[in-house]
Amino acid sequence: MSVRDLIPLRRNNGGKTLLRDDERDPFLSLHREVNRLFDDVFRGFGSGLTSFNSDSNFGAGWPSVEVSDSNNRIKVTAEMPGLEEKDLEVLLEDGVLTLKGEKKSETEDKEKQFSERYYGRFERRIPLGAEVEDDQVNATFKNGVLTVTLPKTAKAQSQVKRITIKS
Repeated sequence: MSVRDLIPLRRNNGGKTLLRDDERDPFLSLHREVNRLFDDVFRGFGSGLTSFNSDSNFGAGWPSVEVSDSNNRIKVTAEMPGLEEKDLEVLLEDGVLTLKGEKKSETEDKEKQFSERYYGRFERRIPLGAEVEDDQVNATFKNGVLTVTLPKTAKAQSQVKRITIKS
């Protein structure tokens, strides 16, 4: 089977013209649109970092985060393009780091017909899994990237146990 076998064709005055599926059948078009909407709603559930609690209007797992855990600190980096420092709030409570904020539209373009950009409030909760020094937490925001450094307590550092691998 070749790719040409997959493209629907219609004869028009002896010539061939391409005809999309949704032009042939309006019910198929509706079916695809409903599937796309469901895919958008459920995208990201239960996959890796997106399984963190997220009550986001942006979809599960926004903003995208990277968590690194070393012996003495936890570092959380979040990409938040289009936001400014004043639009963000960083909270630490009961071993959970919460990133809150709101992304506002730059323009009030009434003639906009289509947009894949997200606007609105978001909240992302990240369980840390270790005790941290609350008074030494440091957060920086530069070029749309938020970096939160959370030093571990001495107790949390001493709980790390190295296990040797035997062959």
